[in-house]
Amino acid sequence: MDKFLEMKTFAAVVDGGSFVQAADALVMSKPAVSRHVAELEQRLGVRLLQRTTRKLSLTEEGRLFYGRCKTVLADVEVAEEEITAQSIAVKGLIRVNVPVSFGLWQLAPLWPDFMSRFPDVELDITLADRMVDLVEEGYDLAVRIARLPNSSLVSRKLASTRLVLCASPAYLKKHGRPKQPSDLTAHAVLSYSLLATGDQWNFDGPDGPVSVTVKPVMRTNSGDTCVAAARKHKGVVLQPSFMVQADLHSGALVELMPGYQSIAFGIFAVYPTRQYVSPKVRALIDFLAKALKDVR
Repeated sequence: MDKFLEMKTFAAVVDGGSFVQAADALVMSKPAVSRHVAELEQRLGVRLLQRTTRKLSLTEEGRLFYGRCKTVLADVEVAEEEITAQSIAVKGLIRVNVPVSFGLWQLAPLWPDFMSRFPDVELDITLADRMVDLVEEGYDLAVRIARLPNSSLVSRKLASTRLVLCASPAYLKKHGRPKQPSDLTAHAVLSYSLLATGDQWNFDGPDGPVSVTVKPVMRTNSGDTCVAAARKHKGVVLQPSFMVQADLHSGALVELMPGYQSIAFGIFAVYPTRQYVSPKVRALIDFLAKALKDVR
């Protein structure tokens, strides 16, 4: 009995949604697919799939076993790739999706260095703040800024960042400096419209978590626009540290309420679990991890 083949066949049936699709994907006859799944269920002593004339569905045991199968199959692919990686050249097309502001502020200066190191790699880089479907849209890799990466994807943490509350000295001279989150209700707020919490800004203060509902004078889906308006003394912003760090150092912006820290995020390289990590993608992940290790 070939346990690995049984697991591979069962996973293919679930992925394809039918025995016919699995047979096509595995270049195997439909009776052979049915036999492998039946032998697997018989060996385990449980039913993994509910079969009707119209569709297949997983049993509770099937859902558990499917997850384990995908992990094992992915580990085998990674092991095989690692063994052969040294003899495979780093070349070919890499499709990458990155957030707009992070792509401009942090990643744009890095791409020429990567291209110089790996001249046989072709980069196709898309900047977008929407959550793309890596598998459906054909991306090899995405950089995502999140508290936790999506559990359906493989990820590697590259760096960290946090949201920083700040405003220009001229704005603060005219309107005063907020000392606690509730003070923000009296201030002009420049709001990033894609913030997950919307107009509710959350902080961890000396006495625990604090939330305040702000009243924006401007909303935009561009963090760069928020920061540009703050530099021109138009209000208070809550933006990632990598975007405002230079302005804080130059004095163009001033951090507010340092005793109240806002959300911290990880910066992750994510890639589909259904694909092994090719040498070109692994090279890019390693490059980004080294280049971004000091980003805060």
